Amino acid sequence: MPLIRIVLRWVRYSFDSRITYGSLGTDNMITPIEGDIFGKWTWRNEKVPLDKIQLLAPVRPPTIIGIGLNYREHAKEVGSSTPTAPVIFLKANTSVADPGQPIMLPQMAPNEVDYEAELVIVIGRLARNVAENDARNYILGFTCGNDVSARDCQQKLDVQWTRGKSFDTFAPLGPWIEDSIDGDKCNIQSTLNGKIMQSSNTSDLIFSTRKLVSYCSRCMTLMPGTAIMTGTPSGVGFSRNPPVFLKEGDMIEVEIEGIGVLKNRVESQAQQNVSIK
Repeated sequence: MPLIRIVLRWVRYSFDSRITYGSLGTDNMITPIEGDIFGKWTWRNEKVPLDKIQLLAPVRPPTIIGIGLNYREHAKEVGSSTPTAPVIFLKANTSVADPGQPIMLPQMAPNEVDYEAELVIVIGRLARNVAENDARNYILGFTCGNDVSARDCQQKLDVQWTRGKSFDTFAPLGPWIEDSIDGDKCNIQSTLNGKIMQSSNTSDLIFSTRKLVSYCSRCMTLMPGTAIMTGTPSGVGFSRNPPVFLKEGDMIEVEIEGIGVLKNRVESQAQQNVSIK
């Protein structure tokens, strides 16, 4: 008899002043765990309703690896040739934002802040020099991400990507981690104030999720919890005519088939303090 695989939807949340992980069922009830999803854990004998908890970013990554120009149509829209190897950059891990947490327009660069809907790989165990055909065994699952970017810093002021990608709240993640989807065959879109801005499928990825895990693991050791943001499809704000940048009061949503919807409102930095959980 074949083994039955348990499908897990990992939720990280705050409830009764406690931050923990659990698995969300189809009944919208969470079964909490004791322990570490990246190590040993056991189920707790209780259930928590989804509507009673505060959703948090499903992982606090030790490292956030970004991949640039990884959709064929996006490379075309920005006038770039197709990369022959993954284009890697890093985002500060302090840029993570929770589902529903405001994206803050930074005081030093508020005018050209852009959205980027992305499928995010969450690494489940230490990975070093991983073969591509073995890469899925190192993936805990997938979540939605928004690689928020200050384009003026990235493209004109710094002419490199670190600052423009790393402001506080510039890496919303969530709403949870799905462990059962095929990351290379799912619809992805972003919606700004109800208008679809990006609409694609991860089959347009130049480098597959397995290829990215293998390649990145040969560049650096991937610790459990590492987030790999796999690139964004066409339709980003700076490539439009006229450009579309995020402004105070906007609602930006990232939706990925099989995962769910990540929603974040946009506010000015002066109105919000960041609380990292």
